[in-house]
Amino acid sequence: MIVLVHARLLTMDGQGIIEDGFIAADNGVILEVGPTEILPTGKEWESKKWSESDVVVDAGGGWVLPGFIDAHSHIGLFDDSLDLEGSDGNELTDPITPYLRGIDGIHNADVCFREAYEAGVSVVMTGPGSGNVMGGQFALLRTYERTVDRAVIKEPGAQKAAFGENPKRVYGQDKKSPSTRMGIAGLLRDTLFATLEYAEKLDLYRTKMAEYDEAKARGDEDAPERPDKPDFDFEAESLLSVVAGTLPLKIHAHRQDDILTAVRICNEFGLTYTLEHCTEGHLIADVLYDEYVAGQEQGRGTGNREAKGGRLLGIVVGPIIGDRSKPELSHLIPETAERLRRTGLPVAIMTDHPCVPVQYLATSAALAVKAGMPYEEALRAITSTAAKILGISDRFGSLTVGKTADFTLFTGDPFDYRSRVRLFVGGGAVKYDPEGLSCGAKECV
Repeated sequence: MIVLVHARLLTMDGQGIIEDGFIAADNGVILEVGPTEILPTGKEWESKKWSESDVVVDAGGGWVLPGFIDAHSHIGLFDDSLDLEGSDGNELTDPITPYLRGIDGIHNADVCFREAYEAGVSVVMTGPGSGNVMGGQFALLRTYERTVDRAVIKEPGAQKAAFGENPKRVYGQDKKSPSTRMGIAGLLRDTLFATLEYAEKLDLYRTKMAEYDEAKARGDEDAPERPDKPDFDFEAESLLSVVAGTLPLKIHAHRQDDILTAVRICNEFGLTYTLEHCTEGHLIADVLYDEYVAGQEQGRGTGNREAKGGRLLGIVVGPIIGDRSKPELSHLIPETAERLRRTGLPVAIMTDHPCVPVQYLATSAALAVKAGMPYEEALRAITSTAAKILGISDRFGSLTVGKTADFTLFTGDPFDYRSRVRLFVGGGAVKYDPEGLSCGAKECV
């Protein structure tokens, strides 16, 4: 067990801020959170349930927050310092590659994973880039595990789709489709229709197989012939959960027309989705809010056959740090996240690592505060709101009893560039301790 005492706890849940608090974790989960004053002192300590082998750290008034969550990155797929050899995020040989799994390209020993948790980032959503119309599957990972398989929280966590300049540039320069925005939308629709057709064949096969099995069990002499199973289609198979609305489509879109085309297609096919980057989203914030509200209706985002429209889970904005490196970024402003949030939309902030190194996630959120986002909302954008958008709020995003014990001790405000990480706990274990704090004794209480 590990216990931090005398800490300023920013719980990111209903408890708010506990000015002089403690947090106790064991077996990978948070056990207790509360004011330090309720803890025993001196001889009374021996009667407490914690044993001599437990680690107790005096936080000295430092700030403790839940592990930060980067809701969109490519960490491990574009490896630090390895250039072409470490570039595994875009399979630029076919614009439709939904069957690719991001985890198969991740370099588990990429130094950036260590740099992530040393900066308090405990969870990342990482996967393929935006060179293809459909690039493959994202995965939710812990940053502090040694192997990708141990790090997996959810895989697949989303299916990647991309609109705009990137797919156009990759394929159009070779006179291949897509070379226009119409081509991107057409390829995506064609792929989704083909998946629906495959799903219908599978459903028909299962129905006929059930009838066959029932007739055979009855000994029916007029039993139908055993049906032939449809030929396996790897591409369509990987998208069955997308067209059923159970796996979100993670949509790269910067320009407002690309954003609206993405919304249109998701409504046509009844998809569940998130909008990523959303650089010009502030120009159509009211429209996107209306879509978000409409998506809360029962039956939305449950598949094309329901014909009830799509379900927008939220918007992941960023990278906030960077230049206007291409035409579709011409309206890039740091105020976008707040202008979207204040309409009522759930908004997370990303680094898009390596576009912005993952350790600067808190810096990105701090710049959103400078651009008008309320302080606590910016923290939520990299903790509780990010967890909600990614569908992991039951386990991550706040200092709540029963959730995964990911938390960081800072010397002060994490949005202050002078603040340092004194201790990082991942999954209930100390993963980064530059000052040797976890070697202290219980006398610190």
